[in-house]
Amino acid sequence: MVMGFVTIAEGGDSGIGAGERYSSAPWASRSPVLGKNGMAASEQPLASMAAIEILKKGGSAVDAAIAANALLGLMEPVANGIGGDCFAIVWDPATQRLHGYNGTGPAPMGRSLAKMRADVGHLYARLGHPYRDHIPSLGSLSVTVPGAVDSWAALHERFGRLSLAEDLAPAIHYAENGFVVTELVAAYWKGNMALFEKNRAMIEEFDNARHTYLIDGHVPVHGEVFKNPDLAQTLRQIAEDGRDAFYKGAIARSIDAYFKRIGGDLRYEDMANFHGEWVEPQSVNYRGYDVYELPPNGQGFAALEMLQILKAYDLKKMGAGSADALTVMLEAKRLAYEDLAKHYADPRFAKVPMKGLLSERYANERRKLINLSRANPEIGPGDPWLFEGDTTNFAVADANGMMVSMIQSNYRGMGSGLVADNLGFMFQDRGELFSLKDDAANVYAPGKRPFHTIIPGFVTKDGRPWLAFGVMGGDMQAQGHVQVLVNMIDFGMTVQQAGDAARWRHYGSAEPTGEPRQGVGIVEMETGFLPEVKDELTRRGYKIVPGTGAFGGYEAIQYDHHTGVYWGAAEMRKDGAAIGY
Repeated sequence: MVMGFVTIAEGGDSGIGAGERYSSAPWASRSPVLGKNGMAASEQPLASMAAIEILKKGGSAVDAAIAANALLGLMEPVANGIGGDCFAIVWDPATQRLHGYNGTGPAPMGRSLAKMRADVGHLYARLGHPYRDHIPSLGSLSVTVPGAVDSWAALHERFGRLSLAEDLAPAIHYAENGFVVTELVAAYWKGNMALFEKNRAMIEEFDNARHTYLIDGHVPVHGEVFKNPDLAQTLRQIAEDGRDAFYKGAIARSIDAYFKRIGGDLRYEDMANFHGEWVEPQSVNYRGYDVYELPPNGQGFAALEMLQILKAYDLKKMGAGSADALTVMLEAKRLAYEDLAKHYADPRFAKVPMKGLLSERYANERRKLINLSRANPEIGPGDPWLFEGDTTNFAVADANGMMVSMIQSNYRGMGSGLVADNLGFMFQDRGELFSLKDDAANVYAPGKRPFHTIIPGFVTKDGRPWLAFGVMGGDMQAQGHVQVLVNMIDFGMTVQQAGDAARWRHYGSAEPTGEPRQGVGIVEMETGFLPEVKDELTRRGYKIVPGTGAFGGYEAIQYDHHTGVYWGAAEMRKDGAAIGY
């Protein structure tokens, strides 16, 4: 099969191009990592290594995932940490079924919709900015209850084999003794801190963030050793006293005092009353593979809706990277994301047509709007309620067959810019994703969970686990899930090739925050796609632009039941690694 990818990357200003692979696709970054006893794939090699060490000590895949997550919050604070939220999907070999956990925190109870609108308006007026019907990403207005520690506790209680203290020991060690900052994290760190300084007037208090995340006043650079003793102490308290230390103990009291001091809303009661929930992963069958995502308030169902639409097309015959394959995928994305913007919200506060969104009959209706010859300029949301009656990242795996797909994030970059006194972590800005429009399913309300972008993914084949995976990066995630699955299932790529292959990212769909659709939108494409394919997509009505690097972060573990071997893959665009043994 001829694929529509450029096979040798250009060298840019260096005067040299990519080396050539003796085996595999010439554009693949490396071979998949193999292991029979366990596997870990994450964005930080030390996090993957710690997960493997936990497995070797007798820990479960959940123990290893907690260890990796705690280390990532320390070593990659530009993306995640215990001030953020968490989702997980776990394959339990004992029960031969999947379990899902939604560890996303709600908005504080102390701010009504009317007060939120008024305070948003006052903030923009004080800054001299025109009013936007949008919660800002910086400062306390965007802060919601952090759910990551609750997720650890719930998962550990059900599936852990070691103590929580053993799981958190690697992160505590590196927080106290230091770790070496990796290349991409250093670049993100610099950009985030510069953004905070530029928008300092939006952040009620910033000295704590400077104290926590700078070294003698400067941003850590690639290869420099960084320590976070405050986070070490916070993690030690959690290790000793469990989730109650965070949500009902001294940590919660410190959080309460801090937000009272700076004029924010988050209170002790918000922390103490929070619990995440076990949820049932939902699936669609794509060419014999059952693809699972968690239900809203996350965006995972958008990936499932896209797959329902795509399975009527022979993508293999069209060819990887071809204009036809890209057209149907782009149109499926646009259709699913219009539904996402209208219907996805916290199901405790809004009625979400979950069965209708995943219905094959609904996909048949949406598919009628796709024309291979041109981009449809009139795509909008459909009415999945008419079909409601139908039935419908990082990963770790252990020697017993337990596989975990977990994803955790502070949302936009490092988060809100706010760090409570002496706690060593930044609070997420997830509350930015609420809408302020009265008629929106995702409209802000106290105690409500915002729409979420982070989604873990899982695939089974013939009732057995096949793939634990994720693609991080805001609204890239659902469209990224579909791209790597199509690469594997339709185009026969290995688990590593599926992530290495060139990606596209579509912007401009309507948003769950209330922003309207921007025409046909914009398609960023990596340089690996053939120029003639980009030209043909332009002729079909798409606006094609060079990629900015925002194509997500992919990690995956595939299981081969015939050999009992795990195949691991880590994102070549990031700093991480897959490690197996």
